[in-house]
Order: sequence, then C-alpha cells, then structure tokens
Amino acid sequence: MPRYSDELIPTRASLINRLKDWDDGVGWRRFFDTYWKLIYGVARQSGLTNSEAQDVVQETMASVAKHMPTFVYDPAVGSFKCWLLNMTRWRITDHFRKRIPTAQPFGSDAQTPLSETSLIERLPDPSTLDLDAVWEREWQPNLLEAAKAKVRVRTDPEKFQIFDLYVRNEAPPDKIARLYGITVSQVYVIKHRVAEAVKAEVRRLENEAF
Repeated sequence: MPRYSDELIPTRASLINRLKDWDDGVGWRRFFDTYWKLIYGVARQSGLTNSEAQDVVQETMASVAKHMPTFVYDPAVGSFKCWLLNMTRWRITDHFRKRIPTAQPFGSDAQTPLSETSLIERLPDPSTLDLDAVWEREWQPNLLEAAKAKVRVRTDPEKFQIFDLYVRNEAPPDKIARLYGITVSQVYVIKHRVAEAVKAEVRRLENEAF
C-alpha cells in the first residue's frame, strides 16, 4: 500500500468541531471506528497486554471527549494527530505505572522489595519508544481497513467477496470465475471497480481525518 501523504491523519477544524458535540453519535462513531485500532496497536507495541491495550483505547477516547469542549485546533501550534498521539502516550505511561507493586510493610518476612524508584527505572518508558514511527506504521493498514469496511456496507456482498478473494486471498481469477459462475473478464471488472471505490474512500478519509 503506498504512502498516501506525509500527514496520514490530516484533520480539518470543521470536523474536529463535530466532536465538541457529545450528542453527535455519528461523528463519534466514525472517530472511534477509525482510530481505535491505531491506538490499540501502538499500546500493544509499547509492551502492554491485550487487556491493558483495550483499556488504553477506552481511556484515550474518554480523554478526547473530556478535552474536546475546550480544544482549539491550531495547525500552527501542532497537528491534531500529534495531540492524539500524546493523549495515547500518557495513557500508556499510566498503565506501566500501575504495574508497580505496593510496597510491603516494614518488618515483613518476605524478601525486601526493590524501591519504587528502582521499579520505575526497570519499567519500559514509552517516551523512549519511537511511538511516532509506530503510529505511522500502524495507521497504514488501519486506514485501508477503515476504507474497505465503509465500501463493504454499500457494495453488493457477492461483488465484495469476489474482490476480497482476488485481492486479499490472492485466489486465481479463473477459479473465482468458476466459483461464482461468471467470466474471468467480469472478475477483473469487479475487482477494478471495488478497488477504485476503496481508493476513493481512502482519499476521503485522508481529507476528512475520519
């Protein structure tokens, strides 16, 4: 999949303003559907467990909702993309801190625990990870999957299956043609049309940030 642009998640102020309205269920659903896998993937690659990464997704979304009413989008100060990454980074850091065990009472027969400072030093530090690179790398497949999901719901199911078999499963066109009782030429036409629809959706997602 080619690199579509340097700013993989450009966000227009008009669309960010939609998130200021908590009652805009459609806007928030589109936001969640597009970004949750990105946030989850970054959390996992930072070293968190599946459960912790899921919590990071929920907590990041909650933080976005909390800050949106007063959030001011100013590209001159920084992109929304970087702001969202920082929100995610803070939630990841919180989960690493939660892993620090409670110090045992003085005089316990158990082995003397490490100091809290030592424990913190031994935990992975998300700030030292190249989360920007992970963010970019994780978004590439997520952007495509988000586009395909949107095209799927408005495409004839059989045609999307043909496209999926050809593109993702790399099934031979002649085999697909026999399976669906169509010609090989029709397989190529269906694949081309659905692929063009996916590309158009990718461009729309780039322009709208959702």
